[in-house]
Amino acid sequence: MAYSRIRVKLLPSFRCLFDKAVQIKVEGLAPRQRVELRSKLVDDRGVIFKASARYAADETGQVDVNRSPSLGGSYTGVEPMGLFWAMAPETPHSKLLKKNVLSPTLVEIGALCEDTGEVLASETNERGFMTEGMRRIPLQEDRIRGVLFLPPGEGPFPGILDLYTFGGGLCEPRASLLASKGFAVLALAYYRYQDLPKTPPKHFDLEYFEEALNFLKRQPQVQDPGIGILSISHSGGMALSMSSFFSGISASVCINCCNANTVIPLRHKDTVIPILMPDVENVKISDSGLVDIRDALPDTILEKHQASVIPIERASCQFLFAASEDDRNWNSPLFAKRATERLRNHGKETFELVQYPKAGHLLEVPYMPHCPSGFHGAVGTAVAFGGEPKAHGEAQLDLWLRVQEFFRKHLGNKNIC
Repeated sequence: MAYSRIRVKLLPSFRCLFDKAVQIKVEGLAPRQRVELRSKLVDDRGVIFKASARYAADETGQVDVNRSPSLGGSYTGVEPMGLFWAMAPETPHSKLLKKNVLSPTLVEIGALCEDTGEVLASETNERGFMTEGMRRIPLQEDRIRGVLFLPPGEGPFPGILDLYTFGGGLCEPRASLLASKGFAVLALAYYRYQDLPKTPPKHFDLEYFEEALNFLKRQPQVQDPGIGILSISHSGGMALSMSSFFSGISASVCINCCNANTVIPLRHKDTVIPILMPDVENVKISDSGLVDIRDALPDTILEKHQASVIPIERASCQFLFAASEDDRNWNSPLFAKRATERLRNHGKETFELVQYPKAGHLLEVPYMPHCPSGFHGAVGTAVAFGGEPKAHGEAQLDLWLRVQEFFRKHLGNKNIC
């Protein structure tokens, strides 16, 4: 066979945003020819992520992953984006790291002879994070450290404060992709970033987050009246606290968070919210040998833990709670239930709740490889995060669409694409 006739095609283009699907086709094969498709990327830390699946060409010598089933490998069946969501790291307990969103993530898609492993054809998918005309503005504004992402045009745009998980760093991929949808997004760091403290502070000062909120409100590209907050895991406590103590917040998204303060005490003026103390006796070792801390934090409904519970009944915003049922970091469904119960007990129906069976802790943007385990800064070792790759990938896609719709609904839809 003349391999020069075999082509890997990425449609509609080999370039796309990271959260967009591509159609993978292999053309020029012999009828019923068996091939293996492989995907590979190298993240900013140098960790390699891979997936593979075996296919049989149709009678015209074509494999179209949108309709051809995988016969085995990293996944089976018809999975149009399986080569992306099924990618796993060669280095255990690694989460895909993307620091520089000014350059795309490169995913190599190869078609190989199933018998010999010879590469028949390949193509590279350039998965970007910023649309043409977007602005990325690093911030060193008084105490504030972070990056402001602005959509093309003068605006004004709905403003969103993006808070990432424990560690206080940034998630530029999420913030930039959200900005590509027409939002002004401030990815805020709160420690372990630039000249911010490198070690956990004795307490988190909520006034720092208020300064960031006010900074975002002052920007001429940000529309009135209210700001949105996007949070996940530990930063959910920050989002709930900001929503409870500050005005000017219209919508707050809390992904797999706890309704009590955790890890580090939180101070607001003369008030200190203590941490919800874990019960180390409930820490387990999973069948795979990983530390499982799902049940380490107790039920926040118990009277002895009430001082740590965030008083979200004071909030005037709308909430979107997302909880993964196989979250092994902590019992997210229980904490989401307690948060919504507290609101309802105070006569408030200002919330939406969505739960995802078989999804794990770190719900990211669509097509981000699933991270079932990783190093936990508060625990000091690798822990289980849970989830099954396919279900987790489906949850990421569904939640990403819900988040955008939630913010459009409660922040206004002016200038949002």
